[in-house]
Amino acid sequence: MKVLLVEDDVMIADGIARGLNKAALQMEHVTCVKDAKLALVDQGVGLIVLDLGLPDGDGLALLCELRGDGMELPVLVLTARDEPRDKVLGLDSGADDYLVKPFNMDELIARIRALLRRRMGRAAAVIEYGPLTLDPGQMQVLLDRQLVTIPLRQFRLLQYLLESQGRVKTKQQIIDALYRWDQDIEENTIEVYISQLRKHLWPSLIKTMRGIGYLIPKFDQAH
Repeated sequence: MKVLLVEDDVMIADGIARGLNKAALQMEHVTCVKDAKLALVDQGVGLIVLDLGLPDGDGLALLCELRGDGMELPVLVLTARDEPRDKVLGLDSGADDYLVKPFNMDELIARIRALLRRRMGRAAAVIEYGPLTLDPGQMQVLLDRQLVTIPLRQFRLLQYLLESQGRVKTKQQIIDALYRWDQDIEENTIEVYISQLRKHLWPSLIKTMRGIGYLIPKFDQAH
């Protein structure tokens, strides 16, 4: 499990990299919103350290977007914005912690470790389904012990259906589970996600109950 650092100041990033390395924590560094989104496709990320002033967008907007997409990774905001209203806005936008620059490296490491411990303590149980393993804590999907990379929303859909084995879920129930009430989605979004999951995993995994919804049967009933 690694820390994703989203920080455009190379000197700050280098200092954090040295600190994390000394603390035996693995880190990936990106400098912009676009690269942060790409890095999050990697299911090995366990925590995000997020600067707010990024060259291609605002870190708070990125945070709101990720939370809206259902991302549950802990986020530590690291920024020069030190007004109380900035801290309140950051925490209300979904940050788990907020640290102002300049900062003490030991404090940053301690906060990261605390967030990682908290995350592991609240992680949902690993789900085994035949050759398929879904690990919510690590945000990983394994098929025959091989890592399968799938987008976050599809991961949440798969988790939802696996946790509901043997029970048909309507399209509206799935939408309610995956999206906030104020988010607009395309008419065929769920169908597209289902189709992509079948391609990533195997075609018969998710059953279509015509006119009703979707179902992953209990494994002993499916085979």
